[in-house]
Amino acid sequence: MWNDFKEFAFKGNIVDLAVAVVIGAAFGKIVSSLVENIITPLIGILVGGIDFTGLKLTVGNAEVTYGIFLQNVFDFIIIAFAIFMALRLLTKLKREKEEEVVEETEEELTVQEELLREIRDLLKEQKNS
Repeated sequence: MWNDFKEFAFKGNIVDLAVAVVIGAAFGKIVSSLVENIITPLIGILVGGIDFTGLKLTVGNAEVTYGIFLQNVFDFIIIAFAIFMALRLLTKLKREKEEEVVEETEEELTVQEELLREIRDLLKEQKNS
């Protein structure tokens, strides 16, 4: 049972997932700080000094702080967009790297392989004629 647990816990996917969660949490804090301290005040300036977190509706003794909800929705949108852009960049870099690998393998043909390709192409031309 212990060996099964060790195999499960130390598989690459589990460790990768744990690292991703920790990095994601740290990245979320950075983006939240960006939204709270830079983007939200700038939007507040653009719309006449409105602070989202201060928006609330008071009915009797109850306060509905919908501004905090709007701020959290805004944070989510910014975080999701930042993660989307980061993944898009990583995917693009991965594709470029794969293309470079493919190009390198094509250039490493020996003289014999090149001659065989030429013979093959000539035979195809004769067959089609």
